[in-house]
Amino acid sequence: MTTPHRVRGPIRSAAVALAVAGAGLAVASCAETQQKGYVLSESSLQQVPVGSSQEQVLVVLGTPSTTATLRGEVYYYISQTTKRPVAFMNPTVTDQRVLAVYFDQNRRVERIANYGLKDGRAFDFIGEVTPTAGQETTFIEQALKGILSTE
Repeated sequence: MTTPHRVRGPIRSAAVALAVAGAGLAVASCAETQQKGYVLSESSLQQVPVGSSQEQVLVVLGTPSTTATLRGEVYYYISQTTKRPVAFMNPTVTDQRVLAVYFDQNRRVERIANYGLKDGRAFDFIGEVTPTAGQETTFIEQALKGILSTE
């Protein structure tokens, strides 16, 4: 009479290691990066140079996330990038931007700013300046608040 053989030693260790590695790959493959809001493309931005009409901005960039009137009208296009390492975990904000298109009294583009964070402060990546204090700075800081609170 023969007795059943059990898998022992190196074969069993290899099987366990493969099972753990497979489970790890399954969990890792659940990671996702998600873009919400306005997705800025360089080619779109080049189609609305200073002097463009408000109508041209709407045709090229679409409807803004919000608008304001600060010494002229401003269109704000807000975007956020989040990353979730595993499907069941809460996402973390990794980048947040506010594209601001400023118009003069003739409804022509006066300037464009692309605000984000640099060294923990709101920063215009187009003009390469930190915005000055005032109503607009407060709005931009509020729009970027999600990422400011995570750093």
